[in-house]
Amino acid sequence: MSKPIPYQVPTFDSVDDERQHLKVRLAAGFRLFARFGFSEGVAGHITARDPERPDHFWVNPFAVDFSLITASDLLLVNDRGDVVEGDHAVNRAAFAIHSQIHAARPDVQAAAHAHSLHGKAFSALGRPLAPITQDACAFHGDHALFDDYTGVVLDVEEGKRIAHALGDHKACILRNHGLLTVGHTVDEAVWWFITMERSCQAQLLAQAAGPLVPIEDRYAELTAEQVGSHHVGWLSFQPLFEQIVRAEPDLTR
Repeated sequence: MSKPIPYQVPTFDSVDDERQHLKVRLAAGFRLFARFGFSEGVAGHITARDPERPDHFWVNPFAVDFSLITASDLLLVNDRGDVVEGDHAVNRAAFAIHSQIHAARPDVQAAAHAHSLHGKAFSALGRPLAPITQDACAFHGDHALFDDYTGVVLDVEEGKRIAHALGDHKACILRNHGLLTVGHTVDEAVWWFITMERSCQAQLLAQAAGPLVPIEDRYAELTAEQVGSHHVGWLSFQPLFEQIVRAEPDLTR
């Protein structure tokens, strides 16, 4: 890996360096999801497109707790759902959803989905986030609602419907299910999930206390430009990455 420029997404001298980087970032994302309490049994997955084989992606092993995942535990899965590298089974729902998102969105390197408490509570309202805080404005005009629920997503056709609902946005609320976010980097996708979950929590708290007072549309649009870019998403993840790697350095192995 070439020497990183401060506050810039790193570039790499080889595919192997880039692959190891994204796997470490992916493992860190799972450890952070565990810390934030996003675990729910065997549910939840974050994926990252392989830098050499764009129709393959790395994903967490099925039924391994987020808090235990290391870079070497990750599975490489092809576009048919076969495990190409790794010793565990792949979550069928992870393949059904993420394979279709990666296929539909060549710009996306990573996608994140989990059954976080406030995300799934908010999803039961069947409505998009309102721009009631600066942080929520990151999703203003840039998230979708998948307004349907037919059970656990095990069929790629359902994954295609979710990918279609997502469109070219950074996030999607899956009604009665939870949140889904994507990014041009693993860092970005993980950060959008974390801050979207918190934005759901903030809106649930606010609307329980009284009527919401949304930010005026023109200012919400301006704020979205300021806090919702790919680079800001990547940058916002960096303090969390440094924190988790220092606290749990074994995740890099």
